[in-house]
Amino acid sequence: MARGKKAVKELTPEEKLQQALVPVEEQPYPIPENWCWVRLSSLSVVISKGTTPVGGKNAYVDEGINFLRVENINEDGNISHDGIAHITESLHTGCLKRSILLERDILISIAGTLGKTGIVRKIDLPLNTNQAIAFVRLSFHEINELYIKNAIDCPMLQKYLLDKTKVTSIPNLTLEIVGNCPIPFPPLPEQHRIVSRIESLFAKLGEAKEKAQAVVDGFELRKSAILHKAFTGELTERWRKEHGVGLESWKRCTVGSVCNDVKVGIVIKPSQYYTDKNEGTPAFRSANVREYRIDDFDWVYLNEDGMVNNKRSIVHTGDVLVVRSGNPGTACVVSEKFDGYNAIDILIAVPNQELILPNYLCLFTNSPLGKQSVTEGKRGMALVHFNVKGYSKVQLNVPPISEQEKIIHTLNEFLGKEQQAKEAAEAVLSQIDTMKKAILARAFRGEL
Repeated sequence: MARGKKAVKELTPEEKLQQALVPVEEQPYPIPENWCWVRLSSLSVVISKGTTPVGGKNAYVDEGINFLRVENINEDGNISHDGIAHITESLHTGCLKRSILLERDILISIAGTLGKTGIVRKIDLPLNTNQAIAFVRLSFHEINELYIKNAIDCPMLQKYLLDKTKVTSIPNLTLEIVGNCPIPFPPLPEQHRIVSRIESLFAKLGEAKEKAQAVVDGFELRKSAILHKAFTGELTERWRKEHGVGLESWKRCTVGSVCNDVKVGIVIKPSQYYTDKNEGTPAFRSANVREYRIDDFDWVYLNEDGMVNNKRSIVHTGDVLVVRSGNPGTACVVSEKFDGYNAIDILIAVPNQELILPNYLCLFTNSPLGKQSVTEGKRGMALVHFNVKGYSKVQLNVPPISEQEKIIHTLNEFLGKEQQAKEAAEAVLSQIDTMKKAILARAFRGEL
């Protein structure tokens, strides 16, 4: 041993932890007595970040070493290999050597998207990463890396990190901020139990999410299927047998032949309506027309100039409004509430109710068959736009009024139930992330 130099005693893991305890006044919240608050840096042998290869995207190759970017970190913390970039072996072991990742490394996004976490698995190797991702390499094996990853995901620690964000042109976290992050640290057996419990609960939430997403994703398919059956006669086949009516009672008609009028609402100039006052004559725009309903908001109010020669644009109860551009074919029926309003650049169909019911025409127009007919020949245009002549020529199958009533009733009942199911599924989806955060919050308070 060189003279004058003293041997440095290597600290045990317990001694390292003791030195790294977070002072009481800096502890984010109370934890169980057998836990302690420590800095993430005290649990780590390396906290570093990736490097951008010289040349940026030009440095990528078709095959080679996996090169990680934030978008490759999945919601569950696993690394997606779909669309992952690659770099050469020489780049990996050369100028990017310091950002070579190892199995069990904990990943944290630190630029742009902040606080997203992941863990490197054996199947991900060999792997390197860019400067938007920090990695934490734990200092000893008596730590469950999934515990640390989940701890960083919990709402309180995410808030700690985000509150420390350095605001530049791109929000970012420094390695110092990451290293100073306080971690609630229980004994190893309890770490394992917490991770196991989180995984079990998250698995159940994952199943619920899949089922809810399947309901949402299948909504349009189920809706399209029943609408197709409705307007081809299949939906009311049993009804016709019960009433001794054949499919020959249906007539192939054009929209124009079953309507008393098909017209287009006025096209006005800004000088023809009030912009600051809710006075004058209210008028619909395309934004107010939704499938089967009118959105009662943000009206245009016509002034006297805008009212000149606008009689043809006045709508009445039972008229069918059809959007011309943007989302062409979207239709609704005018209810009594909106009788006497005006329509701006919207098609107005006035059904002959001895031949076709307004709701039947509206349901058909909103159906895949109707929308396909409305937009036929318009594909490829920057803005699909159709006119009175085009809508009047649209062909549809028209059954007797009594069968139209049956179709309307059946569709409204079915679509109502499907809409309720979709909304319930969407509510579940919106709650899952909140439930995950609640689970993590309890887990890292020792309450799980």
